[in-house]
Amino acid sequence: MASKDMSAGEAKRKGNDDSMEDLEAVNLAADWSDISQGLRKDLGHQLHSQWIKPIQLGGFCKDTGTLDLYLPTDFSANWVQDRFSDRLSLAWKIARSEVRQVRIAVHPGRRKLPEMTLHGGGYSDDLSGAYGSRTYAGNRRPANDGSDPSLIAAGTIGQQGFTSSVGLDPSLTFAAFVTGETNILGCNAAQRMAATETPQFSPLYLKAATGQGKTHLLHAIGHSYLAAHPRARIFYCSAERFMVEFVQSLKQNQMMEFKARLRSFDLLLVDDIQFIIGKASAQEELLYTIDALLAEGKRLVFAADRAPQALDGVEPRLLSRLSMGLVADIQPADIELRRKILESKLTRFAPLEVPGDVIEFLARTITRNVRELVGGLNKLIAYAQLTGQTVSLQLAEEQLTDILSANRRRITIDEIQRTVCQFYRIDRSEMSSKRRARAVVRPRQVAMYLSKVLTPRSYPEIGRKFGGRDHSTVIHAVRLIEDLRTRDADMDGDVRSLLRQLES
Repeated sequence: MASKDMSAGEAKRKGNDDSMEDLEAVNLAADWSDISQGLRKDLGHQLHSQWIKPIQLGGFCKDTGTLDLYLPTDFSANWVQDRFSDRLSLAWKIARSEVRQVRIAVHPGRRKLPEMTLHGGGYSDDLSGAYGSRTYAGNRRPANDGSDPSLIAAGTIGQQGFTSSVGLDPSLTFAAFVTGETNILGCNAAQRMAATETPQFSPLYLKAATGQGKTHLLHAIGHSYLAAHPRARIFYCSAERFMVEFVQSLKQNQMMEFKARLRSFDLLLVDDIQFIIGKASAQEELLYTIDALLAEGKRLVFAADRAPQALDGVEPRLLSRLSMGLVADIQPADIELRRKILESKLTRFAPLEVPGDVIEFLARTITRNVRELVGGLNKLIAYAQLTGQTVSLQLAEEQLTDILSANRRRITIDEIQRTVCQFYRIDRSEMSSKRRARAVVRPRQVAMYLSKVLTPRSYPEIGRKFGGRDHSTVIHAVRLIEDLRTRDADMDGDVRSLLRQLES
């Protein structure tokens, strides 16, 4: 009986302990919510979202007063430790006095990359996560020594141990890159950088928003340069990867080897350079590497989602080096380029037919970036093939609702009228006036045409926005501009320019 009472008592105490732990976790979460909001106001939305928001609460040890905060990667944990540890510790001490120190680490539950060890005669790793499995050790030849250029595309490892490439995608070549008015500068500059003759500018800095082709061009430069220089040594990586390898070499007292191997490459390709923030020592090493490679006539290409001057947390000397060559701006793809990209992808799906109205619908609707555009086409065709349905406009609207809703930007008739008036330099009141002068009538007809093309408004609704005109007037204007675009190059050019302005 006594034993049974003891068991019941132990269970009760255990239940109370669990309840106390749950309450403690709730209180910690509430405190963290307040601290996080305060940091958001102090740091701004961008820094908070990138570095503070990913933090997860760990355990709190009352005996030592230590609170664990977890981040998903070594890079982010090191960056937060360097930049925000003092601020986080102070905030927690104010929120609850029993917190005496804050410990920032990588979440113990994440799948870590294996340790990479630098050797004098080789290198071995198994980056089975982000980069695919591969090993290279001993005295084998480097990946791009001329013996087998395809090895670099498989992501092999260089001779002396430094990563010669994290893998050039064999499908990302210049031949597969579709050009238009918005990306021709970036493409031509990239081809010049990969050519046999010495480029007039270095480094090349490719600036483009997400999904507009800058990474494609980096890979294409690597492939083309390797084809022209089979024995060349190429290093392709992301800025974050550069930071990770730098920190790792620093910890293993291998900085001399790191510097020597990095500066032995003939072509340096660094993607997402906006993530080179923090770690002043890593920035300084990249700065010296740029100077050393340029002095030897080597080629450097960087890519980022913003201009060099807009990079946060990068020291002025490095910004100066990044912008001293050519900064090639890749603009968002206009509708003509989006059509060309979709049509170029259709050859992979022959003999499956995709109607022209579906291509036009996708090109007009999915405008945020090329990656989403191609992804939408792939998803639509895959669904049609797996279900045995015919590709149609209705099927596209039904199956791509998530992509379409994310891309749909509502263009208003007022916005169209304002843009057309600025383009033709007429007063806004002329859109509703009764004047019949050609200098006024033609812009008004163009605005009616664009209103029908870019908005879901009916002919009567459009007519009411143009001074209460009859729907037949709008129909006449739309048909007239459609006809003029086929016969008059100037009119077609005007409409194309207006479409780019309104859809950008």
